[in-house]
Amino acid sequence: MSSHDRPTIGIGMIGYSFMGQAHSHGWRNARSFFDPALMPELVVISGRDGAAASDVARRFGWRHVETDWRELIARDDVDLVDICTPGDTHAEIALAALAAGKHVLCEKPLANTVEEAIAMADAANRARADGIRSMVGFTYRRVPAITHARNLVRDGRIGEIRHVRAQYLQDWLTDPESPLTWRLRKDRAGSGALGDIGAHVIDLTQFITGEQLAGVSAITETFVKERPLSGAVHGLRAEVSEGRGQVTVDDAAVFVGRFTGGALATFEATRFATGRKNAIRLEINGSGGSIAFDFEDMNVLSFFDASAPATEAGFTRILVTEPEHPYVGGWWPAGHGLGYEHAFTHQAVDLLEAIAEGRDPEPSFADGLAIQRALAAVETSAASGAAWTPIELVAAPS
Repeated sequence: MSSHDRPTIGIGMIGYSFMGQAHSHGWRNARSFFDPALMPELVVISGRDGAAASDVARRFGWRHVETDWRELIARDDVDLVDICTPGDTHAEIALAALAAGKHVLCEKPLANTVEEAIAMADAANRARADGIRSMVGFTYRRVPAITHARNLVRDGRIGEIRHVRAQYLQDWLTDPESPLTWRLRKDRAGSGALGDIGAHVIDLTQFITGEQLAGVSAITETFVKERPLSGAVHGLRAEVSEGRGQVTVDDAAVFVGRFTGGALATFEATRFATGRKNAIRLEINGSGGSIAFDFEDMNVLSFFDASAPATEAGFTRILVTEPEHPYVGGWWPAGHGLGYEHAFTHQAVDLLEAIAEGRDPEPSFADGLAIQRALAAVETSAASGAAWTPIELVAAPS
């Protein structure tokens, strides 16, 4: 069947800034490079600033613009709602979209609170009975090297998991005069570095190991307590223009944990790692080998096979650009590396294929709830002086 004969699915996206543009790129390229079973149609984009939303619509090919997300959900030509807004609106929008019979893709973290995430996961589970699918956007899972790492672990190549190390290091807040954006306000973002980037490494370690984090002991810190209210950072517009405001989220979180299989874990999430721009560093040690990854060299995976003779032992540098590697066959010849934006295309394709096949996409809203419980446990532990805090495990939807 040619792409012209394939059924289409109307996409409505809420939010047009950093994540909105990344998702727009993903939807646009999904049909250009992967020929999915459902062809995405960029029907409508929504944002409170009509002029800004119209500019993104023009640049990425969205047909229509709405300034009220409720109007977007009500449209008959929208089959899937893509939520790219700050965390304080995720629950309301997702619940409304699911109630309207729309498939949902929601950016991470799923919600700002465990209670919101429970409501979203419950609604998604009910909607499954009517064939409505939902997914949370932990996009780094779709980096080819990370998916390849998951496959190696799943296939037993490193044996029993014993130790997990995970860091997400950024430096965009090291300047104390960087302005107070929504990401630094607990009422909008839920948490700071913990939820924004720590959520990613929690999800990645659970994805790669196939296990859940069972408990944590944590400390958090806010290094700069007040910031200017004017200006912009990370392409996000400030909402006020004078004075200073209080930072109400963490700047950094450090915690240890234990996985359900018994492995020990260490985590760091910070936006104060001077000189580190977007360093996601993972190392997983097993009884039969190890894997290591750094997103600042994202096309490379390091793999140690402990079964090799001592005279040949050492970490192998795998250039994850072969057509046999996950997702890579849809792109360029071997050796032509991929970038940050490609994972959003992989995410879109995976969701489209799952909907077309009538199966549940991953990560599910239940997976998002599991991350939310882990984030809450970190905050609880830090508030109590790093006391060990168990995490209530989340079962897969039945």
